[in-house]
Amino acid sequence: MDESRSGLALGVGAYLCWGLFPLYWPLLEPAGALEALSHRVVWSLGFVAILLTVTRRWDAFRVLWRDPVRLLFLALASVVIAINWGAFIWGVTNGHVIETSLGYFINPLVTVLLAVLVLGERLRPVQWVAVGVGAVAVVVLTVDYGRLPYVALAVAASFAIYGFLKKRAQLGAIESLAVETALLTPVAVGYLVFLQLTGSLVFGHEGTANALLLAGTGVVTAVPLLLFGGAATRLSLTSLGLLQYLGPILQFVFGLLVFGEEMSPARWAGFVLVWLALVLFTADALRARRRVLREAAENVAC
Repeated sequence: MDESRSGLALGVGAYLCWGLFPLYWPLLEPAGALEALSHRVVWSLGFVAILLTVTRRWDAFRVLWRDPVRLLFLALASVVIAINWGAFIWGVTNGHVIETSLGYFINPLVTVLLAVLVLGERLRPVQWVAVGVGAVAVVVLTVDYGRLPYVALAVAASFAIYGFLKKRAQLGAIESLAVETALLTPVAVGYLVFLQLTGSLVFGHEGTANALLLAGTGVVTAVPLLLFGGAATRLSLTSLGLLQYLGPILQFVFGLLVFGEEMSPARWAGFVLVWLALVLFTADALRARRRVLREAAENVAC
């Protein structure tokens, strides 16, 4: 029970942080999405290195490099989280805040499909209905946008896969994030050096405030990921999917009210279908959880 409570607190903290992200990334301009992504990686590694020192977990970090199976999981996780970061940054800095929120709204449905395709799990009838309604919503939004909602799909798929890999790896949040960012750092540093050599680097050339904000990407990136990593090892994928709603609700509100993004009638219809799918999915998950708890209590009583 203590593990569940701590996992819930960590998960809520993580998703609230992510919900506030659309307010932060536009502050990094004129840095482009790829430069911002590179700074996220580099400064996150620096911040996590401090955490490894404070928590005395360098030995655990070194052990991971000698475990080829877990290292493979973390290497894959580093790739998909880089895709997720990049898609999100590009979306919120190019007028697609509401579309990025859509990605996180449909993430629970993608997570369920992942469980079916990879783990061979069987969906209950209501879950299939929810997935079907979500698919119809994507079709409606595709027609309205005149294209696939690729930002939303990239965000949803990459984060669902990341959560799955973190769940399978079952590793400490700090050391696993340190390995992920360490694997990405050579590429990120190489890109920043390239920008400097071509005279395109923003960091250090747009004032102290901009430089501090770019450096701060390490803190704002690492903190919610560490919270999420702790939650992922304590909660079920279903519980993580339920908590996921907190972030996109905030992002949707910011996109609509702060950034003034347009919501056509067809777009509202698509989002209403997504929300309907989530209501069905959530109600079914809660009903199934209550049934499992009730059966467990009856078995104990017997």
